[in-house]
Amino acid sequence: MIKTETSIREMLEKSLWAQALTQEQLARVQAEVTSRRITAGSFVCRKGDPVVHWIGVHEGLLKMSSVSPEGKTVSFAGMANGGWLGEGSLLKDEPRKYDVVALRDSELLYMPKATYLWLLDNSIPFNRFLVTQLNERLGLFISLVGYDRMLEPDARVARCLAALFNPYLNPGIGLELQISQEEIGNLSGASRQRANQALQVLEKAGLLRVDYGSITILDLEGLRQFHT
Repeated sequence: MIKTETSIREMLEKSLWAQALTQEQLARVQAEVTSRRITAGSFVCRKGDPVVHWIGVHEGLLKMSSVSPEGKTVSFAGMANGGWLGEGSLLKDEPRKYDVVALRDSELLYMPKATYLWLLDNSIPFNRFLVTQLNERLGLFISLVGYDRMLEPDARVARCLAALFNPYLNPGIGLELQISQEEIGNLSGASRQRANQALQVLEKAGLLRVDYGSITILDLEGLRQFHT
C-alpha cells in the first residue's frame, strides 16, 4: 500500500466519525490509515477473505454482492464517496460474507483492525457513529429484500439510486451523480439496456435528469417512493 497523506486527510475531513475525534485520536488514525488505488472491475475483497481492515471510499464506486452456488449474482448495496464498509465483519471476527468489486477506478482507504478496535475502546463518539451506521445498513438491507421481491424493474432502479443518498453510508455523494447506465445496472441487478429503460421512465416522471455519463436527482423523496 502507498500512504498518501493528502488523500487520507481529505477523506477523514469528510467522515462524520473523524470530526468527533480528539486531536490525539485523529493523529493516530492519520498515521495508521493507508490508501490504495483499485482499477475498475477489480475485487476490493472477496467472500471468505479474513477481515483485517475497515475500508473507506475516498473517490469511486463499489458494489457489494455475492454469487450463489448456481452462479447467480445478488447485489446488496453500492458504496460511493465518503462511505465505509466492513464494520460488522470486524466486530464479529469472521471471514467476509460478500464480495466487493470496484465499478470504476477508485481510491480507497484502509484502517487496520487494531486501529478500529482501539477507537472502539477509546472514543464514545466513534461508537455512537457505528451504532447509527449499523442501523442504517440494516434498514437498507431489509428494504432491498422487499424491493427485490415486490417491485418491478423500474421501481428497483429508482430505489437502488435513492439508496445511494444516505448521509451516513455515503456522506460525500452529491445530487449530480457521475454514474454510467452500466454501473446503475450493476448496482440494481439489471442489464444496461433495462437500466436505460428505467431511467427514461424516471426522467419522464420528473424524478431525475439523464445526461451523458451522469444523472441529476430532481426529487429524491420521489425516487424513494416510486412504484409502478
